Order: sequence, then structure tokens, then C-alpha cells
Amino acid sequence: MASTVWKGHLTFGLVSLPVRLFSAARGESISFNQLHKSDNSRVKQVLFCQVEDKPVPREELVKGYEYEKGKYVVVDEEEIKAVAPETSRTMQILEFVKMQEVDPVYLDASYYVAPDEGGETPYALMFEALRKSGYAAIAKVSMHNREHVVVLRPGSKGIFLHTMYYADEVRAVDEFRTDTSLIKDKELELATMLINSLAAPFEPAKYHDTYRDNIKSLIEAKVRGKQVVQPTTVEHRAPVINIMDALKQSLDQMKKKPAQSVTTEAAPAKKAASGNGKRSRKTASENA
Repeated sequence: MASTVWKGHLTFGLVSLPVRLFSAARGESISFNQLHKSDNSRVKQVLFCQVEDKPVPREELVKGYEYEKGKYVVVDEEEIKAVAPETSRTMQILEFVKMQEVDPVYLDASYYVAPDEGGETPYALMFEALRKSGYAAIAKVSMHNREHVVVLRPGSKGIFLHTMYYADEVRAVDEFRTDTSLIKDKELELATMLINSLAAPFEPAKYHDTYRDNIKSLIEAKVRGKQVVQPTTVEHRAPVINIMDALKQSLDQMKKKPAQSVTTEAAPAKKAASGNGKRSRKTASENA
């Protein structure tokens, strides 16, 4: 059973149902420990007090907010709990919107919403109502020391929740703009043909982190004392040529090439380590 990250009641109107949230996805990467170069012994971080010139144990730490340079106000955990909003225990639906109106740039972390004991029937009702209506719910909930605006949407098997960035957290960048007057009709036609030639159903399992796989293979080879062979990589950098010629050549290449899987062969280092190497592959979710 996945660990619960939030537990409380989901409310809309006079309807209230007990729910819990648990993470739907997480990033996977290879982590390293810091070692002392001379003897390969593990080093650890030490929290150090500059005034007393000595290490400080964690139990002597308090939270401080720097309101001016070098000046802090101290806030303890009980004071933080006292000002926590009602949404720390209750997730209140504010409105319903069409999911296609929510720009993905606002989406942050993903969670599964599961019914808690006694909430199965109202949960199923909400799931089916969202699915049939085509709407998603906008709500507020407090967790991880902040209040989040969230969107709840029906997936294939239940309700997903996505925390969202607030409008003032999404960066407005002047360089992010497009001048469509620069393109010609024939260029657009060829570009559309190229897109259609590469079109395929989205299958998340086709893709994997080649960099992580190569690091894993490198480690496995070193553990077994094998010689580590550096993968042969060829940097593909297209020459700057006329865009019409590039589109035509791309289409010609697509017509000549047989269909290929996105998954590529492992690097030589991986082949050397493939004897015992198990690759852990975790799928995030079965998104609808």
C-alpha cells in the first residue's frame, strides 16, 4: 500500500466524503554519496553555528525568517499550526471547469485520490459525474506547509489530483513569442506532412531514461570489476540549409526508413553489465 500524503474530507455543496491522497508519480535518478577522496570514507554534513564556532545538533534548531539583512524573526511549529487554514483538514471544491481550459504549464505534482473508509459510494458518484459531464473540479487544500490550488479530474480508474502553480508563480518571459507571419503556406504544408508521418498513439512504456540506464550499467560493471567501455555517441547536428529543402529531405527519409521503436539498443557499457543488471521501471500512472 502506498503511503498517504494527505487525509481529510473532500466537500462540494453539502456533500462531504473522506479521501486520502498518495503520489501518482515520482522522478527516478541515480544518487551518489559523497566520499573522502583519499580513503573513500563516507562524509556527513555538519550544521555549524558561526557565532559560537561549534557544531549544532538538529534538536537545537528553530525556524527563522529573514525580514531584513541579518535580522530574523523566530516562528515555532505550534504558531504555524495555529494559523493553518481550514483547508489543512478539508479540501473544498470551489468551481468546475473544462479540463482543456487549464493550460498544462500550471500543473505541478500528480496524486491519486482514493476513497477512505465509508466514502466509496460518494467517491464513485463524483467520479462518474465528472466523467459524464466532461468537467474537472478546482479546489484548495493545505499540505506540505502550503495551501495549494488543485484540479481533480477523472482518469481511467479513479480521480486524479494535480497541484497547480498560482498565476503569479508562472513566469512571463518576453522572449516566449511566435511570429507566424514568417512562415509560407508551402512550408506549413510540408511541416504538417512531416508531423503526420511521425504520428503515433501515446505509449509511455516506449520511452526510458537512456542516461540513467547507462549510469546504472557503468556502476554494475565497476562493481564486478569489468572494464568500462565508453558508449560511442554521435552528435547529430543538422547543417543550416534552406527550410524547404530540409522539410523535403526529412519527408524523403521518412518514406525510406522502416518503422522503428523509440527504445534503442543499450550502450556497450550496458552490454558488459547485462548479466545481473535488473532495470527497475516504474510507471507513473494509467492516465486517461
